[in-house]
This record gives sequence, structure tokens and C-alpha cells, in this order.
Amino acid sequence: MKLVSKIHKKLRLKWNYSYNDMRSLMGLNDRIFKETTGARILVYHGVCLANHTRFNSIFLRLKTFEAHLQFYRKYFNVISLNDFYNERFSRERFNICITFDDGFANNYKYVLPLINKYRLPATFFITGIRDTGADILWNDFLAIAQKYGPSEFEFLNDLFYKNKYCQYVSTTSDKPLKDLLREHGFDNKKELIKVLQPLVPFKPDMQETDYWLQMTEEEIKLLSASPWATIGCHGYYHNDLSRISINDASTEMTRCKQFLENIAQKEINAIAFPYGAYTRELVEEARKCGFTKLLAVDFLFPEDYTDNSMRERFTVNPYISVNNQMTAIVNGRYEK
Repeated sequence: MKLVSKIHKKLRLKWNYSYNDMRSLMGLNDRIFKETTGARILVYHGVCLANHTRFNSIFLRLKTFEAHLQFYRKYFNVISLNDFYNERFSRERFNICITFDDGFANNYKYVLPLINKYRLPATFFITGIRDTGADILWNDFLAIAQKYGPSEFEFLNDLFYKNKYCQYVSTTSDKPLKDLLREHGFDNKKELIKVLQPLVPFKPDMQETDYWLQMTEEEIKLLSASPWATIGCHGYYHNDLSRISINDASTEMTRCKQFLENIAQKEINAIAFPYGAYTRELVEEARKCGFTKLLAVDFLFPEDYTDNSMRERFTVNPYISVNNQMTAIVNGRYEK
């Protein structure tokens, strides 16, 4: 019965999306988009030319992202993060704020020219990983290693193997390695890269740099100089700040802020918590570090709804059509 229910759910979802796309082709959705009001902050990550789900589910194809921007220009009112916080909303159009997480070089390569072309503001939340001498985030390295790496390897006094989903899993706890590493600081993640990098020689393949390469300091500087771009913090190492000590989290937020401010020569007052994870203690610490705009994904605590410094964000889905994505943005949810 469980399998039948799962198949039924999948078919119903496919039908709902197909029906909505059919309505769009007939022009029946235009009125909905033109007459809907409200506001939403969106989360993007990476943009690539093809094979956008090659390593994970956080990338969009370039042509799809440009189609999003064209749609926004036609139907929505796109505002900056600062305007969103100050509630400078249109009463006639649906208001959206575009944000990007992780600081991929593809943001500079592909996204910056497009926001300049369409004159649409966007905020980019960047880590301090370049300040450490690294050019890749630990989770992106792990995603690539799980595709190209060995079937098993030893790490942290444990043996990890690839399961049917091509994820490294502990033979001791049966937990995914990515989840185990989120419980730790950066030292263990740095050690993982040291252990696996000789076995995963992916960097010489220039065709894959869009999936992992981080912006250089010069690219961050040029990005921040655009009148359409705002820079925000995303942690120094891209650790889960809610799972490390509050002192370490405070150090990470401060170091990232200082790193980006030195590059941009501007005050950085916004932070997006990596993985959307936070505690109320972390929220208070972020304020002490000088952040006045705190971005989550879903609110985790009742008091978040009355906290003027916090905002929720809506993550873009790379598996659905442009029309269905826009419908989800307006509705604030995806089909189930």
C-alpha cells in the first residue's frame, strides 16, 4: 500500500504541474500573476550552462535563470534587500527580493551580467573561504567526491561507503557523512579534503568549475561595485553555526564580516545563516557582531515572527518549469 500511495502521489504531482503549464500556454495564468500582491525573498545558489543537477539540487541552468528574470520584469516588482526590510512594497504587484548563497564564481560570471542587463537588484551571501586560501566549500567538495570518489574509504576512525543514493555513509552509525560533518567545526572538513582530494582529481576539468569554484577577492570586489548588487555574510567556513560553540560561531561571523568589508569597502550588515540553521542564542550573537538583517529559510521559533531583524526565504526548485516556479513563489509553497 505504501508503494501504491507513493506512485499515486508522484502521478498526481506530475499532473498538477502539467495542468498548470497547460494553463500558462493558454494565457490563463496571466491574470493571477498580474493581480497577486504580497512579498517574498527568494534563495538561489549556483548557475551553470547544463546538467544543473549533476552533483546536487542547488543549481539552475543559465537559460532558466534568465527566464526567471524576464518573468520578474514582466509581472513582479523586484526590490533590494534593504527595501524589503523597510517594506517599500508595491501595492499593485507581487514583490520579490533575489538572494544568492555560497559565493560561487558563477554568480560573478553569469548572474552579475544579467542583473546589470535587466537592472534588477540582488543580494549575494558570501563566505570567507577565500581568506583561508581555499577555493571550494567543504560540502561542494563532498558532493563531487561522492560522484567520482572511491566506493569506500577510512576517515575519523570509521569506514564510509557509498549507499544506493551515492552518498557516503558511516558503517558504524549508518549516518550520512555530510550530516556527521555538520556537527563539527572546520578542522575535520579540512582533513576530509586532504584525505580524498588525491583520489578525486576533478580540478583540472575546467568544464566543471561552474559547480564548485568560489569567487576570488577581485571578483567579489567587482561584484560589490555594481549598483545592482549587495554583499552579505554567509559564515567564514560555511559551517553550521547552530552546531558549533557560540564563541566559534561569533568568531566566524566577525571574521567573515571583516573579510568582506575589507574587500567591498562598505559596511556589511546582513547575514544568511548557512543551511538555514540557527538558534535564538545565535541570533542574539549575530546582532552583537553588528548584523541588523538576519536571513533564515523557515522560521524555527515562535518569537522569530515578531523579530524585526529576521526574515524567511523561499528556496528555488531546479526540477520544475518556470511557470510552476512562479506559481509556487506566489503561493509560498510547492505542490505536494
